[in-house]
Amino acid sequence: MAHFAKLDENDLVTSVIVVNDDWLNDGTGVENEARGIAALQAWSGGHPYWAQTSYSGRKRKRYAGVGYTFDRVLDAFIPPQPYPSWTLDDATASWVSPVPMPEEGLWYWDEDTLSWVEAQLPAPPPEE
Repeated sequence: MAHFAKLDENDLVTSVIVVNDDWLNDGTGVENEARGIAALQAWSGGHPYWAQTSYSGRKRKRYAGVGYTFDRVLDAFIPPQPYPSWTLDDATASWVSPVPMPEEGLWYWDEDTLSWVEAQLPAPPPEE
């Protein structure tokens, strides 16, 4: 089965659907995204914007999700920006914090201080 993201006019993913591989087969057993797009356009009544995605991330860096953006230059699906201070790494199509997260411990990002804060876990319940 193949997966396609339905895009709006701004390349925002509005849904992801599964289609039969036969929709993509070019007759020689080779998958052809353009054939899949043409079939989806006909099936959807002419909706023009579609892009193939894959669970493995072998296509377009990652599996598309609703709310992601398809970047045609990077040929990648970009998740929503988590914080205003984070920047996009073009090589990975991933958002990067201005300060690397420490490797040990459990941390969360504090946008007000532009820093990682170590999470304080609650004490375990007393044994009976």
